[in-house]
Amino acid sequence: MIEQWQVDQFHQHGYLVVEGVFSASEVAALQRDFNLWVEESRAYTQGWGETQDGRARFDLERDHRPDHPSLRRVSSPTEISKNYQQTALQSRMAQIAAQLIGGSGTRFHHSKINSKLPHTATQVKWHQDFLFTPHSNDDLITALLMVSDVTPENGPLNVIPGSHKGPLWSHWHNDRFTGAVSDSVVTEHCQEPVACFGPAGSVCFMHTRLLHASSPNETELPRTLFISVYAAEDALPFGENPLPSVHSGQLIAGQESGLVRSTVNQMRLPQKPRGASFFVQQAGLDEATV
Repeated sequence: MIEQWQVDQFHQHGYLVVEGVFSASEVAALQRDFNLWVEESRAYTQGWGETQDGRARFDLERDHRPDHPSLRRVSSPTEISKNYQQTALQSRMAQIAAQLIGGSGTRFHHSKINSKLPHTATQVKWHQDFLFTPHSNDDLITALLMVSDVTPENGPLNVIPGSHKGPLWSHWHNDRFTGAVSDSVVTEHCQEPVACFGPAGSVCFMHTRLLHASSPNETELPRTLFISVYAAEDALPFGENPLPSVHSGQLIAGQESGLVRSTVNQMRLPQKPRGASFFVQQAGLDEATV
């Protein structure tokens, strides 16, 4: 578990980077699984595999080629890898997330791998996770495990400290869910980002309301994150899970209260992507053709 000062820092700034959450051998097992999927991706020109809701499990960036693999997303890897399943559900990362959430208990919501292989185009625009996964309360945490070393140069997560205490900004523009805030919000509120980086095995714990983004990886070093989302046990989800799996809703700490806790939020519910991931929503592409 972590110290009280770290808990306080998380609640003050909306994020916390903890190094050494996983051992070198644990990280190596995750890297081996992911490397096998990267090698497999060389044989494909579009997303492949299938998740619980019928969408592709493996998502490719537009610059993907057999000699230049650009596997940017693996959805619900807990369903196809025992190593990722244990990491999400039965690990120190899950315990720390539960400690930060507090309350009666904590549930697993969903997971994915977001990767930026060397010299690939994948980027993530400024957004807040809660607008993708709205619940009756916002005691949700996104845990980003650094499966590879993350440096200030290879496309790290950038955050706006304290923005989790601010408003929920609309991710709808021209009657379309873009999965990103408006340019005016970026200009006014996202000009002093802090990069979150560390050696493989580190975890960044991020509040669901925190404004964050990341840039393409223009280095020779891969940047691979295993992302698990956890919710307070008494947070009732509004709408569909964007990445449903057989593990969604599993209690990973505490106990069932039988209660639903509500806090005041006003938002428009998101559109679930028809393509393999939300990247096509942020790019403004016609998902039916992706």
